[in-house]
Amino acid sequence: MRSESASDKRQDHELAARDLFERARLCAEAGQTSDAGSFILKALSHERRAGAVGPQVMQIIKPRS
Repeated sequence: MRSESASDKRQDHELAARDLFERARLCAEAGQTSDAGSFILKALSHERRAGAVGPQVMQIIKPRS
């Protein structure tokens, strides 16, 4: 089993977010505002996770001795 790279994970989250935003737009156009809101919240969660994939700044900076 191959583990996904950080780039693959980031791309997966970005694609999921785009899909969810599109679904939200379609729901909003159909007047289903509650469903649209749910899709927007899920999409924002995927955007947040896409930004958190990979090394974080604090993990890169070495403390001074």
